[in-house]
Amino acid sequence: MAENLKVLAALEDSDELLLLSLCKEEKGNFPGIEVEKLTNEQCRSFFRFDKDDIEILCRALRIPEKVVCFNRTTARGIDGLCMVLRRLAFPCRLEDLEYIFGRSKTELSLVINEVLDYIHDNHCHLLSDFNMSWLSQESLERFADAVFDRDGPLDSCWDFIDDTVRPICRPQENQRLVFNGHKRSHALKFQSIVTHNGIISNLFGPLEGRRHDAGMLRESDILTQMRVHTPEGRIFCIYGDPAYPVTDGYIIAPFRGGVISRNLMIFNKRLSAVRICVEWAFGKVLSLFAFLGYKKKLKLYLQPVGKYYKVYVMKESGEVECLHLIFQCEDIRGDPDKLESPTAGMICRFVFPRLEALQGVARTNPGNLP
Repeated sequence: MAENLKVLAALEDSDELLLLSLCKEEKGNFPGIEVEKLTNEQCRSFFRFDKDDIEILCRALRIPEKVVCFNRTTARGIDGLCMVLRRLAFPCRLEDLEYIFGRSKTELSLVINEVLDYIHDNHCHLLSDFNMSWLSQESLERFADAVFDRDGPLDSCWDFIDDTVRPICRPQENQRLVFNGHKRSHALKFQSIVTHNGIISNLFGPLEGRRHDAGMLRESDILTQMRVHTPEGRIFCIYGDPAYPVTDGYIIAPFRGGVISRNLMIFNKRLSAVRICVEWAFGKVLSLFAFLGYKKKLKLYLQPVGKYYKVYVMKESGEVECLHLIFQCEDIRGDPDKLESPTAGMICRFVFPRLEALQGVARTNPGNLP
């Protein structure tokens, strides 16, 4: 077992074939790795998370200690989470994961889908609801001030909206529905609203790749949610690219036209400079979890392609992890610097306005956390 761990630690993502050639055990008899015995560097290489952060993530997502599939296949909750993380970290085959986790590809598929369904059904609603405690007047003002301090021309812009096109394998049926003419690829589209610090605070999708950005905006009903849940007294706006319409002051876009004044050009340039955080968020998704960028493995009628993307955004945005992390660790008392894990502390700093808003609720009744 120790020799296997040494081999795994020395391998990179591109060395999967070498790993298979070094394994002398017959298929199905490989002992598999134990997460508790891996080092921090090995966990970061395999799962894109530090060892301590994997345990924090498992508690924050409230994954049960024992995962039971529909055919009674069982696995530990932390092992199921690691299977999902490894599956998304690199575009490898299920057969390759057999030698890592010591399970057949059928069991791996069942456990991975079960954990994906659990995370999606229990937590992904947080990515589509503006009725959240952290969207208070003070929090929105803090976000808007941060954008303005970064040389933004408006003191009321707190978020940025954009769509991302995620290419998929060409389906056998309904090819025209998912074909995106702009990207020349079959794809699914997601609409994201990103804060200035790169956190995806709202995600809508997936929809067919042929949909226009303005059509997705209308179908997501974001404007109605903003009118209902935005605090009264001041309108905070979201900035989008020229594909989005200007509506009631809640969504603004660059000034259009072939000939515009110099002041309008400066306005467009300054807002576009701070809007780059949207592209950073999209790039981070693919840089950490390369499986989502390998379209030959994303088969629409064989895999839950949309869930793959939404579940990762849940992890990346910190929408669930950090809301529970700060309350379960009473000794840090709202101070992210006291966290032993630097990654967890960094995420807490990003979403600290949300944590402050929910701190009193969690301590009085932890069972009613969103």
